[in-house]
Amino acid sequence: MKITLTVNGERVTRDVEPRRHLIDFLRLDLGLTGSHAGCEHGVCGACTVRVDGDIVRGCLVLAASLDGAEVTTIEGLTESGEVEDLQAAFVARNAAQCGFCTPGMVMAAADILRHHADATRAEIREHLSGNYCRCTGYQAIVDAVESTLEARR
Repeated sequence: MKITLTVNGERVTRDVEPRRHLIDFLRLDLGLTGSHAGCEHGVCGACTVRVDGDIVRGCLVLAASLDGAEVTTIEGLTESGEVEDLQAAFVARNAAQCGFCTPGMVMAAADILRHHADATRAEIREHLSGNYCRCTGYQAIVDAVESTLEARR
């Protein structure tokens, strides 16, 4: 099945198997390996990407269903500079230890920065709760998001 979508600002047309998940399409067909395939059941959040402005689990969405959609991956956020301050805060607070969850976590955090500029610490925790991190205990991640929100205000 042929689909055309915009990925990180670039229009792409590809033949895709009807049952290929978005995360596999991005990683295997487009070579965008920043987003990770973790649990492949929508639980861990490592595959979080933005589709038409909303964050989704790339392992739960079929690529064939996205004909005409706009997809942004961690590579797109990084290249645009949208999360440069957030990335610096992650580094400053050692919020990215092993790094496996980091792309999905940054995608979720970027959603907070875009839509919830007045988020409280509890709201940040709640928003990030769908993204699992086994290394940091979340404290440093929440600190990084909170300090980025404060700096942007």
